[in-house]
Amino acid sequence: MSQKIGKIWNKKQFTIFIIGAFVIGWVFQAVGSILALQGNMAGFTALLTMAMYAPFLATLIARIPLKGMGFKPKLKGKLRFWLAVWFLPGVFTILGGILYYVIFPSRLDLTGQYLVLQAGEAAMQQLEAQGITIPMCLVIMTVQIFTYAPLINMFAALGEEVGWRGAMQPMLNDRFGKKKGRILGGVIWGAWHWPVMIIAGYEYGLVYFGAPFLGMALFCLITTVMCILLDVAYEKTGCIWVPSLGHGAINAAAALPVMVLNVDYADQMIIGPSPVGIISVLPALVFAVIVLMKDKDER
Repeated sequence: MSQKIGKIWNKKQFTIFIIGAFVIGWVFQAVGSILALQGNMAGFTALLTMAMYAPFLATLIARIPLKGMGFKPKLKGKLRFWLAVWFLPGVFTILGGILYYVIFPSRLDLTGQYLVLQAGEAAMQQLEAQGITIPMCLVIMTVQIFTYAPLINMFAALGEEVGWRGAMQPMLNDRFGKKKGRILGGVIWGAWHWPVMIIAGYEYGLVYFGAPFLGMALFCLITTVMCILLDVAYEKTGCIWVPSLGHGAINAAAALPVMVLNVDYADQMIIGPSPVGIISVLPALVFAVIVLMKDKDER
């Protein structure tokens, strides 16, 4: 059976939760986005991190009990799910990047100019002075993705996961069944990101084909894929730290394939190579569809 908090659909709690999560989250996103447009990236990052705790706050406001969400880690008999959420996001990110560069080989740039663009020439010169070359940076990033980065990121991701997987998803699964519930939950999760996408160009930039509506719709597909995989892992383990770890792993891996992108195509992120692109999401999308179809749709 699926992990349930209230076991019965509660329209009042669900409505309060959604309003709270969106109002609080959207305010943080809007203010952070304005700071980003003014060049204050530190403020943008800080407010975006705070926004991740909006679903947690909304859970408290809606008086949805935290008890039963599984804050005590459970490893016995569940280790394979911990390992899956830890490593699969990185695997799918790399596979999606490979697929993208196989289709568009001219967009692959192993000189790391995109990395220089992001970090700045001064920062890269400091690294090179320490004997750290661009290929070494890529290796270091890859090692981080599959080791400690997901663990660090999961503490910020917990703010979202308590709300989305712990509070919202059990209600949706109970009301609509797991298949429809997970799809609806993924769309809600994606829509929650819309202000930062529209104002600050989060993930896809501000100028691209179909902007901003194509990006808004695509990101809802991306979050639906994530929702399916994270909620199944949560259901199998009953531990809220598991989807938090998976969420942290997704965030940790996302930038890796972009680091070898030809900078001339930096305005076409809607296609790839990050895992939120049309092409690069395909490996994870196929896997999520298989998982969704195989899982029993209990009500």
